[in-house]
Amino acid sequence: MALQRPKGTQDHLPDGSPKLRYDLSASAFSRVVGTARQVLERGGAKLIHTPLFEEAELVRRGVGGSTDIVRKEMFTVYYFGDHGGFILRPEGTAGVVRAYLENGLKQLPAPLKLWTHGPMFRAENVQKGRLRQFHQVDYEVIGSADALVDAEAIELMVRCVQQLGLQGARVKLGSIGDPEDRERYNAYLRQSFTPHLDRLSDDSRDRLERNPMRILDSKSASDQALIAELGVRPMLDFLGEDAAAHFAQVRTYLDAWGVHYDVDPSIVRGLDYYRRTAWELHHEGVGAKSALGGGGRYDGLAQELGGPETPAVGWAFGIERVLIALEAEGVSLPASKGPLVFVAALDAENVGLAAQVALQVREVAGAEFAYRALKPGNVFKEAQRRGATYAALIGSEEAARGVVALKHLGSGEQREVSTVDLKTTLLENA
Repeated sequence: MALQRPKGTQDHLPDGSPKLRYDLSASAFSRVVGTARQVLERGGAKLIHTPLFEEAELVRRGVGGSTDIVRKEMFTVYYFGDHGGFILRPEGTAGVVRAYLENGLKQLPAPLKLWTHGPMFRAENVQKGRLRQFHQVDYEVIGSADALVDAEAIELMVRCVQQLGLQGARVKLGSIGDPEDRERYNAYLRQSFTPHLDRLSDDSRDRLERNPMRILDSKSASDQALIAELGVRPMLDFLGEDAAAHFAQVRTYLDAWGVHYDVDPSIVRGLDYYRRTAWELHHEGVGAKSALGGGGRYDGLAQELGGPETPAVGWAFGIERVLIALEAEGVSLPASKGPLVFVAALDAENVGLAAQVALQVREVAGAEFAYRALKPGNVFKEAQRRGATYAALIGSEEAARGVVALKHLGSGEQREVSTVDLKTTLLENA
């Protein structure tokens, strides 16, 4: 039996492939990334790329030792001697902050806006839109604690998906307060759950002492039933004066800009380096687990990674999940365009000339050529198969006079054009 791709991965096929599914289109992926690039770079973000694998300790600190990602879902790449190992990155933020600290990016104007994209890896159960190799667009702003930065980040995330044509995405907005607010909340959670320890799942019993806020994220149905039964109060009830003012200011900006959101008290980030604003972007078309992505403020992460305390906020969305949402809304991203012109020789001695003409056109536009002589009818068929706008034919007579027979495949109009003028003619009439 022929080898197949690993479970939880996808092949992103070119347009026109026999088994192409909408969410596997390489051109759709490219369109998502291209749209994000346009939106984020217009907002001042600069592109950064970090390695696909990092030191295991960076991921443990950057994602959190109590998370399911670190405890159950990391791929170890390499291990030797007493080295802690390398991990395929499960998310982008930790690597970006590590690069910021290691490369002295603090010297650049603050706040520094960075964005990246690429594959992430988690060994989780494969579900719709949840893969073991998936792809994200990631945006980080480092160097400001201002609520305006948080609001702008949320607006940019929404703008990215709206520019793709997605209308049904909705922001769920919350706040996890300052460290002292979370200490009060964690004490309340321990007091609430301890009398019911025997009803908690194994994971939640483990979290109760170390990180009780993570219980609220539990995937266990019995845990969620207990949370509802106890009427556990939300983190928003425990915000201090400063955090509450920050949250109100974020909302004021979003309201002024017309960014729609729902305040969701259930949103939590359980790790110590998270601060204040937290949000998720949801779409019902993705299924029961409807999150397209999320973000939050993480002012303590740089310090956790060995640097000075540095305010920062960021988000990421999953490209596969955005494509599923687009499909649910019936939005089709434009397929990749074919070449502007397909050049072919009508006799064997001019195949090289046809190639030379195509190479010259490539200085300004897409051009392909036939690798053997073709009859005129076959030239037109092949050009249409490739999605070309024009077909250019070169026979012995055309070669002798330094022209091509140029046919517009849409209108059927055909005329002779000098090979010297071909580039200009194509661009003027594209």
